[in-house]
Amino acid sequence: MVRPLRIDIADGWYHITNRGIDRQQIFDDDRDCGHFLELLGEMNERYAIRIHAYVLMGNHYHLLIQTPGANASRAIQWLNVSYSLWYNCRHNRVGPLFQGRFKSVLIEGEGAWVLEALFYLHLNPVRVSGLGLDKAGRRLEGRGLQAAEPEQVQARMKQLRGYPWSSYRAYAGYGAKPEWLETGDLLRRSGGQKRLRRRIEGYVKQGLKEDEATALKARLLLGSRAFVEAMKRRVKR
Repeated sequence: MVRPLRIDIADGWYHITNRGIDRQQIFDDDRDCGHFLELLGEMNERYAIRIHAYVLMGNHYHLLIQTPGANASRAIQWLNVSYSLWYNCRHNRVGPLFQGRFKSVLIEGEGAWVLEALFYLHLNPVRVSGLGLDKAGRRLEGRGLQAAEPEQVQARMKQLRGYPWSSYRAYAGYGAKPEWLETGDLLRRSGGQKRLRRRIEGYVKQGLKEDEATALKARLLLGSRAFVEAMKRRVKR
């Protein structure tokens, strides 16, 4: 199997994600989630990684980070190994916890690209079949073939606002902000807390679409054509 490409650059912005082996759970309860957040705080101190957003989703996680020291690979490897050892010890299991190496998408730091990644991360808790927003549901709503009932929209909003293992609550003013979480930069770019909240919750009310801007799963780079070409040249060297 080809190893995922890594592009470590100074002050780079990255969408990081990793999934449990065979799609198994990596967060069984609140203690697991809480310890993972504790490790994020420690990673921030050890590697000077700026953590701008996170969401923990049962069998996978998402992070939006910035790397002044061009050390994303080293920091995330430490995070995954540290959590795996702790999780295996706590749950009396052996073997790999994660499904291979983590995936990273290098994002252009200028313009709206980072905000698109921020919205994508924070919408993960509602992108589920139980709320009608799995891939099939988003496709139907995006084509106007299916409309959510008011009760379903209300359930989506409740999930988004109340989900405890996402940085959205800190951004939107629904919960406290961890000391290591940096929200100032992206709140400023989005026009403040009220405008950010209106935009993200507007996606939920109107129905999420499978548009190109938020389809991060198949990407290695996210940015303008000039940015992508520059990174391609860097990889060739």
